[in-house]
Amino acid sequence: MKKSLAILSLFFLFSFATQAQTPSKEQLLELDIAWEKALLTSDAPFLENLLAEDFVWVHNHASLVDGKTNAVERAKRIQAGQADNTKGRLPRDQQVVILGNTGVVSGFTVVDRPPSPVTYHFMRTYAWIDGRFYLLANHTMAIPDEEVK
Repeated sequence: MKKSLAILSLFFLFSFATQAQTPSKEQLLELDIAWEKALLTSDAPFLENLLAEDFVWVHNHASLVDGKTNAVERAKRIQAGQADNTKGRLPRDQQVVILGNTGVVSGFTVVDRPPSPVTYHFMRTYAWIDGRFYLLANHTMAIPDEEVK
């Protein structure tokens, strides 16, 4: 009986410790909003820290596929003075799903740049490794104006 109680106690202790280290959906949503802000401000150090080494970003209709190096270098070029006409990024209708060590955030982002704002549907996949999330994949697809809700 004592052995069973000790094993049960260890199980609950391990379960509690594991749960305490698992982020909430709210925490992942905050991180994803910070990703949007980092893109807007070209925050290269933030991107360097957030993106997994094997990060892949498939842009609209696969017109461009970026890796971590591409995304960070673009931010550095903009910080160094390269023109960037993006005036704003407004995410909305985000949904967050966490399954095991994987988190997915999907929703819409309105990117304000001339000649007019464009609404994109996005889906980003985060991997929980060593106590933190890394952005592993991002897929964005422009929504035609007549289909924007």
